[in-house]
Amino acid sequence: MESANELKWRKQALKPIDTTRRSSSSKSEEEEENKNGQKTGEEEPLSPSSRLFHEPNFNVYVIAIMGCKTRIYPDVVKANLGHTLLRHPRFSSLQVMDERNKGGMKWVRTQVDLEKHVIVPKLDPNIYSPEKFLEDYIYNLSKTSIDESQPLWDLHLLNLRTSESEAVGVFRIHHSLGDGTSLMSLLLACTRQMNDPLALPTVPIKKKQEKKNDHTWFWRITSMFWSTFQVFLNTVVDVFMFTATTLFLKDTQNPLKGPPGVEFTPRRIVYRTVSLDDIKLVKNAMNTTINDVALGITQAGLSRYINRIYGGNNKAEGAIEIDNLPNKIRLRSTLLINIRPSAGIQALADMMEKDGEAKWGNWIGYVLLPFTIARRDDPLDYVRDAKATIDRKKRSLEAIFTFSISELALKLFGVKTASALSHRILSHTTMCFSNLVGPLEEIGFYGHPMAFLAPSSYGQPHALMINFQSYMDKMTIVVSADEGTVPNPHQLCDDIVESLRLIKHAVVTKGLA
Repeated sequence: MESANELKWRKQALKPIDTTRRSSSSKSEEEEENKNGQKTGEEEPLSPSSRLFHEPNFNVYVIAIMGCKTRIYPDVVKANLGHTLLRHPRFSSLQVMDERNKGGMKWVRTQVDLEKHVIVPKLDPNIYSPEKFLEDYIYNLSKTSIDESQPLWDLHLLNLRTSESEAVGVFRIHHSLGDGTSLMSLLLACTRQMNDPLALPTVPIKKKQEKKNDHTWFWRITSMFWSTFQVFLNTVVDVFMFTATTLFLKDTQNPLKGPPGVEFTPRRIVYRTVSLDDIKLVKNAMNTTINDVALGITQAGLSRYINRIYGGNNKAEGAIEIDNLPNKIRLRSTLLINIRPSAGIQALADMMEKDGEAKWGNWIGYVLLPFTIARRDDPLDYVRDAKATIDRKKRSLEAIFTFSISELALKLFGVKTASALSHRILSHTTMCFSNLVGPLEEIGFYGHPMAFLAPSSYGQPHALMINFQSYMDKMTIVVSADEGTVPNPHQLCDDIVESLRLIKHAVVTKGLA
């Protein structure tokens, strides 16, 4: 039986978003369906970056795990998908070879059969360990790919009660449809605030620092030239390191670095939820950003995890405090940055509801982010190191130049060579890392109130990927790992959580909070 609260949300969710305002051009496209079910009204080539994701060694899928506070009703979800997500051309198009452009691919609109895209497995109501079942379900999902005869996305709805949610939805989207940030923004554009069913989620934006006018014109010009010189110098160094990494410079062999071919292995995806207020406390006390703190606790957690392995996984009391780490470990994360400005949630919602336009597509640049792997007497040093690293990367045009280099390689040598170049860069580094900003208030996915959001991916040539995703007053830490390389991703998650606790304790103990 449905509870009164579940019935209330179901009735609310059954009211589809108003999409009656449509352009005459989109209506005419619907009338141009050919006998094969494909629409001829819109055909455009895939971007070069999107084509890269069709190479066998770069076949990446984005995963978004959505925990819901109530049971998920598939009929509600299907009814609303047709009014929202399917209005986005990438989610209702096939990716086919373009016979006129040898080696190229194009988007071709098609009719979407939601029965093939929305999967609702029958579950045993007496599952002994729902968390382990969910992990195994996603692990098995990462062994598979989506049939290219349909748009490359699907949604798995599991009415499975876990410790954090009453049900779980798992979106799987091929990376050729868009970069991770844009895809997450698109999914959020399909949600609404629970306290206002017509309002889109509110995502915090970075405030511009006010310019101080207490300096003379001489010092302002001097500061401008110095900033320009820093950007120039940092960019030269970063592009040199990018080139060296492409040619010969590899990370130190370490317990987190996967073997060749790791992109073809399934992934164990686990997550932990911590208090966003704890992260903000550290941020405010140390005058940093949330991104600085996220990177800092990740560096601390990785150091703990690797130190334990080099110590022979000694579980004796106090063993973790012994420094077993070798000197000067080179461990870097490759960040894939979409240099095209991401469309906001409002623009994406308008695109789906009113046939508006929004910028979309993969324009991928690379940023090599060095991690500090060491034992620190003062836990706050991990955050200080992270802040210094990120501040320096902000004063560099690395992503723009690496994107230009990749585009040049693609145009001169073709997709195969560009794919080999991208694969080489990633395989010479150790891991992926990202931090995504989420809604400030409780949101509902077609009326189903969400408990948490956990994004990740599989198919990348890294054995380890760590994502941070904020939502309301929570931060979810997601680890995607090849178990052959990282046999205990749960321990790694726990080490990152413990590092946050130690750093917060240091802040409070030193009287900084």
